[in-house]
Amino acid sequence: MADDKEKEGKELEVAELHRKIKEAFEVFDHEANNTVDVREIGTIVRSLGCCPSEGELHELIAEVEEEEPTGYIRYEKFLPVMTNVLLEKRYRPISEDTLLQAFEVLDPAKRGYLSKEELVKYMTEEGEPFSQEEMEEMLSAAVHPESNSIYYKDYLAMMVVDEN
Repeated sequence: MADDKEKEGKELEVAELHRKIKEAFEVFDHEANNTVDVREIGTIVRSLGCCPSEGELHELIAEVEEEEPTGYIRYEKFLPVMTNVLLEKRYRPISEDTLLQAFEVLDPAKRGYLSKEELVKYMTEEGEPFSQEEMEEMLSAAVHPESNSIYYKDYLAMMVVDEN
């Protein structure tokens, strides 16, 4: 009996994921022909609560693209791959504690903030650099207009997604 209940729960979870994926996909299926522009895939994936890096996103796109890339992604190919991503809880957002530790490493003087210039330098010159668009989006949300600084505890409180 327990196996039947477990199986039923899994089927309900998958059905719910399929519904969410279909809804997210349809927002960008402007022709209503079960395809979306490949450039929309990142937005769709992120709208489903996933936070892949650019590299991970490119791997995901390669998995759902046609043998001969057309610039469009078909729903039939996207659905099973995205379902697995969600079931496996891949590309989860980083915890608030981990983000706070990262900011604290960048702020050895423990001031509680970074200047706009410091943040831009770190985000564009270290690790996987932010694009100009990503940088502008982050700065518009993070920078305090009067001090031109990022008070990272306030920024994190605003950014962190509740897991429930």
